[in-house]
Amino acid sequence: MKQLNLFIELTRLKRPIGYMLLFWPCAWGLTIAYDFNQSLNNYIFYLILFFLGSVLMRSAGCIINDIADRDFDKQVSRTKNRPIATGEISVKLGFVYSAILCGLAFFVLINFNFFTIILALGSMPLAFSYPLMKRYTYWPQLFLGITFNYGLILGWTAIQNEINLIPIIFYFGAIFWTLGYDTIYGFQDIKDDEIIGLKSTSIKFKGNAKKFLIGCYCITLLSLLIVGYLMNFKLYFFVFALVPFLHLFFYQISNFNQSDSSNCLKIFKSNNIFGLIIIINILIGKIYL
Repeated sequence: MKQLNLFIELTRLKRPIGYMLLFWPCAWGLTIAYDFNQSLNNYIFYLILFFLGSVLMRSAGCIINDIADRDFDKQVSRTKNRPIATGEISVKLGFVYSAILCGLAFFVLINFNFFTIILALGSMPLAFSYPLMKRYTYWPQLFLGITFNYGLILGWTAIQNEINLIPIIFYFGAIFWTLGYDTIYGFQDIKDDEIIGLKSTSIKFKGNAKKFLIGCYCITLLSLLIVGYLMNFKLYFFVFALVPFLHLFFYQISNFNQSDSSNCLKIFKSNNIFGLIIIINILIGKIYL
């Protein structure tokens, strides 16, 4: 039982925000691509597959992250009790767990078309090199955005079996969404990170955080509107787009306090609601097409 609890702690399974933030872009890409005049069976089936894949890959990613950061984690108050940092789970066992999770994720992946499988496999170096970025660049959050939102492309190709401008624009906007919310998340550790020499956009923009967030979220919303235009969505879609706008600017940015760790975590977690809002927005566009 102790080992099971340590595994759950290691993979953050009790903290669903991580795998949900990986899942939402997959669901966005799937929803924007799907023809809802057809049966919903395939849509639901692919949603389940993407959800399972998100849980498995996020769990594997957490393990690799903790292995790479184990010496840093010991020096950060929020992470010093992680199982690998404390030595309760060995590095070797961590790699074994990660390999098993990746194997299970592969069995999920092979249910998709060949093009999607190849694209997904091509993203693996991104997923497992992210933990190193904070050592070398102030932009690890950008790298995370490129990695975490890759599922949007996969959601599109799972249905369309090709790529065009629409998912690329949406993907670009989603990257800036992650750049924004992970900058907020990074303010929890900013004091410890500065002491031990790690880098982040939270540190880089600590003097102009709200301006930086406004820029990121403007790009996110602009991409959503452009996608709606290219999809020939009716006015309903653009009217409802006020809801994600209000959430990002009148909830997240207005209430953001970079000096308050609990505030940063609360606003970061609210992006789970934002992910759902975007799904509803897309569905409105598709239903009233």
